[in-house]
Amino acid sequence: MSPSAHIDTFCARNLPPPDQQPEFRFDLPELQFPARINCAHDLLDRWIEQGEGDRPCLTGSELRWTYAELQAQANRIANVLVNDMGLVPGNRVLLRGANSPMLAACWFGVVKAGGVAVGSMPLLRARELAQIVEKAQISHALCDERLAAELQLAAPQCPTLTRVLHFHTDAPDGLEARALGASPRFDNVDTAATDICLMAFTSGTTGTPKGAVHSHRDIMAACWCWPKHHLRASRDDVFIGSPPLAFTFGLGGLLLFPLSIGAASVLLEKASPDVLPAAIAAYRGSVCFTSPTAYRVMAPQMKNHDLSSLRKCVSAGEMLPAATRQLWKEATGIEMIDGIGSTELLHIFISHTDDAARPGATGKPVPGYTAAIVDDDMNPLPPGRVGRLAIKGPTGCRYLADDRQRQYVRNGWNLTGDAYLMDEDGWFVYQARTDDMIVSGGYNIAGPEVESALLLHPAVAECGVIGLPDEERGQVVKAYVVLRPGHEANDTMAKTLQDFVKQTIAPYKYPRQIEFRDALPRTETGKLQRFRLRAEATARQSEASR
Repeated sequence: MSPSAHIDTFCARNLPPPDQQPEFRFDLPELQFPARINCAHDLLDRWIEQGEGDRPCLTGSELRWTYAELQAQANRIANVLVNDMGLVPGNRVLLRGANSPMLAACWFGVVKAGGVAVGSMPLLRARELAQIVEKAQISHALCDERLAAELQLAAPQCPTLTRVLHFHTDAPDGLEARALGASPRFDNVDTAATDICLMAFTSGTTGTPKGAVHSHRDIMAACWCWPKHHLRASRDDVFIGSPPLAFTFGLGGLLLFPLSIGAASVLLEKASPDVLPAAIAAYRGSVCFTSPTAYRVMAPQMKNHDLSSLRKCVSAGEMLPAATRQLWKEATGIEMIDGIGSTELLHIFISHTDDAARPGATGKPVPGYTAAIVDDDMNPLPPGRVGRLAIKGPTGCRYLADDRQRQYVRNGWNLTGDAYLMDEDGWFVYQARTDDMIVSGGYNIAGPEVESALLLHPAVAECGVIGLPDEERGQVVKAYVVLRPGHEANDTMAKTLQDFVKQTIAPYKYPRQIEFRDALPRTETGKLQRFRLRAEATARQSEASR
């Protein structure tokens, strides 16, 4: 290993021990990285060096930057971090803001200066922010002025956080004002390829957040695997979408991947399903990243907009139901690219291309990655058997000082927490999160499969399925359903949906209980929070038994 450039060695000291880390594989020619990389150079600076500085790079609601303009702003921010804020390589910097070119410039400024960028979802509250700051021992923060209140509330619980600057402000002591007075030139810190530059905290789970760390090499490996072989975008594409940059799905899809090929990206502070179709039309977006739920909501709106520029649509973050895939194709003519990735492995590792998709199947391992289906003892299972998804590749899980590392990595394999099967043709077919499998009357039932069946009914807008404890059957299937306008939530509708599921999939999988809701709990990134439905149902059962 090349010597680290980090003066602050916190990350290195808190990595899992070698015997708990995954096996890293670099089987492709493009994955033969040099010993020293600063990924900001390969993603940004090299385009200016090649005379491409005038190419469009980032567009926000109020500005457009070329590659040269983004580089100049990132360099100014790096100078502010080092000269005004005392950053030394290895320091962790909290980044807080909605998607915008300025947030992207902050990310690059941190990485150029040898720091570790720690994203935070805009909706996080003080308690959650304090957990992240404490876990990562964060010393610096660059925060959107409009989101400062929760960080200020967290400050008394964050003794390590001593240097904070706000952006998107006209204040004389704000980041923009300081950057204006800083040099647009900066010599990137000569980081080792294995130096940590990103810390991403997992979303949508309960308990203490887990910080997954990634190196400069990890960033570039993610850019040269799935985007090259499955997305196959071009430098003339315009990327657009909804996931926050604090979420690795968004960081990759809306910043790392477009810049790695010299393309442009649109970073919108608000990109909800009611806004995104018009934004695609207005900015001539050609590659869209968002969640299955958003695609389902957007499908009926697409006929109202000029979407002739749109040519590729990527779905990730949660399972893509076959009904949603079909609905989107009927609305747009575009075959969605589905994929499964994780914060722990940075981005997508199983996927398919838009010209080779199978309804209900996620795809095959992305070049550079190897996948297997294993049992609880890590024995490989034959095709057709449901088991645990295990992954090896150029990226892998390394939690920051966390005993849960042992659960995610075993025998060098990353265990993603997903139940899958592999068919005879080598396609991987999603079943459920391993904690979403329902055992009822001796049958294994995947909650997402029941959800997919329900979503095929024209009355169903959204649904979530969980297993409830039951003395007679062990568990019973319960569905929470949001109906489309014009449909009445009553016993007749419940019976209609139950019969529909029996006719669509094996009858024993039908939901024996259906509860109608106005909305379902979701994370900021759109993932259905089944654990909240389970907790609520368990509390109800406990109260009823008193």
